Amino acid sequence: MVWSLFRRGPAARGLPVPGRCAPGRHVLATERLLLFTPRTRLDVVAALAASADAEAQRWLGTQADEVVPGPDTRRNLLAWRPAGDDGRRIPRGLAEPYAPGPDDPLLLVCVRRSDLSYAGGLELEHRAGEMGGWLAPGCRGQGLGAELFRAGAELAHQHVGLATVRAGAETGNTASRRALARAGFVPDEGPPRHTLPNGRVITSVWHRHDTPTTSRCH
Repeated sequence: MVWSLFRRGPAARGLPVPGRCAPGRHVLATERLLLFTPRTRLDVVAALAASADAEAQRWLGTQADEVVPGPDTRRNLLAWRPAGDDGRRIPRGLAEPYAPGPDDPLLLVCVRRSDLSYAGGLELEHRAGEMGGWLAPGCRGQGLGAELFRAGAELAHQHVGLATVRAGAETGNTASRRALARAGFVPDEGPPRHTLPNGRVITSVWHRHDTPTTSRCH
């Protein structure tokens, strides 16, 4: 699987191994990113910390009680690496295992393949066939958004078995819209207005990605 990519050179020594796809858990890679179902609470909280700054929240509108507070706290969380098989110890509360529920959206934490630094997150509402993603502040403006959305399409088509996956964006979010286009998404019809989780109403545009063949990893 993709973990062999980390074991071929000196930089791979000591890096954690979250494993392969399994029921309810997914692993996939792009050129520069690795995405996997979180194993620990640290993975989840770090993924949320990547989207908690004001620039990201302008577009995401997360509910206030789910936004990781304080820039120092967010920086400290993003400075960690996924812990586990490398033997590193993390605070007890953050080391608790993460077990996704059967009805929860699919959440994948995103890390850089070069050093496994936390880079963002991807969420797929597999029942509705809709996805969204975000990148940490230090990972924006580098073309990683297109890789993230390509991974989302692969997750939907080749891991979950969806022929079509859709993504919405605020009309003014040109970076997200450009990344979706580079990932192969095309314009689609959809509600012109959308209510974010925090209640803010935005104008929206929609995109879709289709495939004639689908599969499931389990």
